[in-house]
Amino acid sequence: MLLQVEDIKTFYGSSQALFGVDLSLAEGEVVALMGRNGMGKTTTIRSICNLTPPKSGSIMFGGQPTARQPAFKVAQRGLGLVPEGRRCFGSLTVYENLTAAARHGHWTIERVNDLFPRLAERRNQQARTLSGGEQQMLAVGRALMTNPRLLILDEATEGLAPVIRDDIWRAIRALKTDGLSILLVDKTLSELLPVADRCVILENGRSVWAGKPVEIDTDIKDRYLGV
Repeated sequence: MLLQVEDIKTFYGSSQALFGVDLSLAEGEVVALMGRNGMGKTTTIRSICNLTPPKSGSIMFGGQPTARQPAFKVAQRGLGLVPEGRRCFGSLTVYENLTAAARHGHWTIERVNDLFPRLAERRNQQARTLSGGEQQMLAVGRALMTNPRLLILDEATEGLAPVIRDDIWRAIRALKTDGLSILLVDKTLSELLPVADRCVILENGRSVWAGKPVEIDTDIKDRYLGV
């Protein structure tokens, strides 16, 4: 397994947010991390990235534990994060954002521009002047430029116009076809389920269900997803 998370428990100060999360992801697999708002999805991602390290349990990435490693070291091992809220460097140009953390590999400026032609058009434009959708494309492109073994997308289409959401989902499908391993959080089940190989559902900071998208029936949607 590329990523193996076992029984992690994570706190913010004295407040416990995760009470036992388990998930795994193989090379080339797309796993959807699902659940209602506030159930621990973003905290799980922060724990995997070691931005908020778990107090117990274990996380193995690429066959090695992430415990006691700073977040930048985990990232250097091949973990690319597209965080909720985009967080582009507003004063830098599109080109500067893409090259700031670039590493040698499959993903180059040219490949990112092929995936998102709008970024090529706005190469010399400051990130703060882009639309929200263009900033999201830039955040995905920036993560790809690190040439990650695992790409994590946290609410990559939230709050975007339908036409931009379609562009992001088209890109995600292309990345899947390209064989990239992806951990994906999104609320749009109609787009999320067709691209996922497996799903993990969280409820109150715990893993409560795991399986294939075709196994998510009306009862599971009503019980855990509020659909």
